[in-house]
Amino acid sequence: MKLTFIYTPTSDLGKSAQFYSQTLGLNERWREGDDTIAFALPDSDVQLMVSTSPGAPGPMYLVPSVAEGIRAHPTIEIVAPAEDIPGGAVAELLDPSGTSFYVFDQ
Repeated sequence: MKLTFIYTPTSDLGKSAQFYSQTLGLNERWREGDDTIAFALPDSDVQLMVSTSPGAPGPMYLVPSVAEGIRAHPTIEIVAPAEDIPGGAVAELLDPSGTSFYVFDQ
């Protein structure tokens, strides 16, 4: 399991992109369609992913297999079941304190 992204939902991708790039000075790493932009975080391999996709803010962990990871941890609450993303799947889960986190494979 590797921390790869910090997911930050937004209702206005343009305003968020302007804030993170112009105000905070982060560099855009990639875009996916009109709903997701990832920004490089200084001195880190972790990226800030800003998206209009639904979900709570939280860390996103790269795992070998979302399906296998969920099967291996049946007591972890699933908020949003695995859904397809380009090249893999993602699921939203809850930690014991009720904080969302994500697992994805690609």
